[in-house]
Amino acid sequence: MAAVGGETAALRASLQSSTLDDYNMFQTLGTGTFGRVRLCSLKDDGGKVFAMKILLKSEVIRLKQQEHIRSERNILAAVDHPFIVTLYRTFQDPLRVHMLLEYVNGGEVFSHLRQAGRFSKEFTKFYIGQIVLVLQYLHGLGIVYRDLKPENLLIAQNGYLKITDFGFAKELKEDTWTLCGTPEYLAPEIIQSKGHGMAVDWWAMGILMYEMLCGYPPFYDENPFGIYQKILVGKIDFPKHFDDYGKDLVKRLLIADKTQRLGCILDGAADIRRHKFFRGVDWHALAGKQIQAPIVPQVCPDHMLCFPMIFSVLTCR
Repeated sequence: MAAVGGETAALRASLQSSTLDDYNMFQTLGTGTFGRVRLCSLKDDGGKVFAMKILLKSEVIRLKQQEHIRSERNILAAVDHPFIVTLYRTFQDPLRVHMLLEYVNGGEVFSHLRQAGRFSKEFTKFYIGQIVLVLQYLHGLGIVYRDLKPENLLIAQNGYLKITDFGFAKELKEDTWTLCGTPEYLAPEIIQSKGHGMAVDWWAMGILMYEMLCGYPPFYDENPFGIYQKILVGKIDFPKHFDDYGKDLVKRLLIADKTQRLGCILDGAADIRRHKFFRGVDWHALAGKQIQAPIVPQVCPDHMLCFPMIFSVLTCR
């Protein structure tokens, strides 16, 4: 994996000797299967706040998620990308595992999407463009993410994305057969237990793009097995407002044959970046956060909670 950049590495190094006693603990930001996330700050440096992910070992062991927690820790410790939440430190006591993370206080894309109903083409292009850059980076390191959805996309104070929750991420050397993820976002090869790799992330991005432009996913049913059946049938209904270029890109991402799926052929992510849906996007400016974000969240002082950061982990089987 690539080396971590200087600023992140320096902050990580300065925190390596810290323990739970060194932090002021504030309100809970979210709860989940294994524990909770709390806002915190160093006692001797009240200006810097973090999100402390606190995992109950008993629940991790009961649900047999030890390997996923180790993988999340190892991957987050190795990556360094402006659109991925930063992990600064991990430590544990007899009952809990603590992960000290970057605090992102602009809320989830999920919350903003539900409030807006659906996003415009320009909003969607801005967010999906960042996802393309993140997936290109992760895949270049041999990492599959496997949990792309609006709930795992946080909005930073500058309006840019921070992808969080790497519990399903995995470093791959060959295909894997683990069934995990969110039902509406599962690629056909996962459902059919055919073995899957990086291609599942491009499928999930197609689902995410459709949901941003429509306000709901393309395959939905109250029963997960109904969702799986609709995914395997593959029929997609596009509303009249759907942009023609957007429709073409979604169709090419949601191809059941992973060898023909855009992002998995010829030039990989470059094929997606060249698609006409992204016409006019300056990829260097986007990567450098030089484009004005469509949503710049109103945030409260650091110790005040304005938008909840939900911590949700689904069980892999």
